[in-house]
Amino acid sequence: MPLSPEQIDRLARLARVALSPQEREDARDKLNRVLGLIDQMRAVDTTGVEPMSHAVAEEAGGGQRLRADEVTEPDRREAFQAVAPAVEEGLYLVPKVIE
Repeated sequence: MPLSPEQIDRLARLARVALSPQEREDARDKLNRVLGLIDQMRAVDTTGVEPMSHAVAEEAGGGQRLRADEVTEPDRREAFQAVAPAVEEGLYLVPKVIE
């Protein structure tokens, strides 16, 4: 069921958004496309399809392959802290901004 111009005006008012006539039509077209897609998805017969708990299957051989967690960058902490305006015990000191 496509949205009417009055429904778009109501949505804009509820969202506290001012829309020009062109923006109103663009928003209506985009929202109607989204609602059409939702209608298409609702029309799919999912009888017998088990809900998934995760998008990546956890079955044997079907899980997500992860790369090894390896350090690839050199440690440059000392160089960065050497040029910092204020450092104490390895931490950067910044001015207090909240009273």
